[in-house]
Amino acid sequence: MQTKSLIKYIRQGIPILFILILFSFSIMAIVSELKKDSIESVWLYLKSIPHWHKLTALAMTILGYGLMTGYDLLGFAHIRQKLSPLKVAFTAFISYAIGNTVGFSVLSGTAIRYHYYGLAGVSQVKIAELIIFTHLTFWLGLLSISGVVSLVDPLTLPSTLKLPFDSIHPLGYIFLSLVLIYFILSVTLKHSIKLKEEEITFPKPIISIGTIVVAGLDWGLAAGVLYLLLPVSNSMTYIGFFGIYIIALTAGLISNVPGGLGVFETVMLYLRPQSVSPSDMLGGLIAYRIVYFFIPLIVALVLIGIQAWKTKNKL
Repeated sequence: MQTKSLIKYIRQGIPILFILILFSFSIMAIVSELKKDSIESVWLYLKSIPHWHKLTALAMTILGYGLMTGYDLLGFAHIRQKLSPLKVAFTAFISYAIGNTVGFSVLSGTAIRYHYYGLAGVSQVKIAELIIFTHLTFWLGLLSISGVVSLVDPLTLPSTLKLPFDSIHPLGYIFLSLVLIYFILSVTLKHSIKLKEEEITFPKPIISIGTIVVAGLDWGLAAGVLYLLLPVSNSMTYIGFFGIYIIALTAGLISNVPGGLGVFETVMLYLRPQSVSPSDMLGGLIAYRIVYFFIPLIVALVLIGIQAWKTKNKL
């Protein structure tokens, strides 16, 4: 029994150890990039960001998180359940605000949806189907947008990476091929899975197209927030910058480091235009973390507190 328990603890600890190692390497890489700069230069860039850029970035963040609720609204259309759009928006916002910042969105977002949608009377099976839908369509949207950007304005990759291709152009064909396979399956697969008294079906093509539109606007706004907070407009087009953003975002997601912290910044630093100094890039990334991650997190925690207070007073 002790041996089995030990093996269980080791298996549980390996992913955490891997995340810590990856995070440590990311921090070391950031420090290495900043060795010619000082913390003061990062702070100076933060103070130099125009106020209208900060306010516009905040407005785009609000709009972006509003768009994220579209994933859940489309999900409810897919699972054929009716729920007040306000309740859906409330739960979706909290789920994304906490999941994006804390990380492990598969766990944190899932727990939040089970709690609030369960209180609203949605069955556990339907909530599970909704969660599968949101995660599936998230990657569908990401592959679709990444594929288009990779073909329209392919990013040239640094030779130091020693990859078999010089740009992300080939990845565009791979990503869009995966999206095409998905749509073929959505048209041809007519069978549903019976689970208890509920049926789980493959999303209809029209709903999948809707999620791609939502994803395109969502990621477009998210990249736009960072683009506004960085001094890259004179050296790189928005589309070209979007390619870097998607690569950094994907690396952060795959790493499983909470919020992609460190990993996202490392990729952005390595792929930045040469005209942008590491300290300016890091300053913009810190501003982005504050505007796009921490402010929504604070709002979400306040909303949770208000909701808990209302529930307590009703009892």
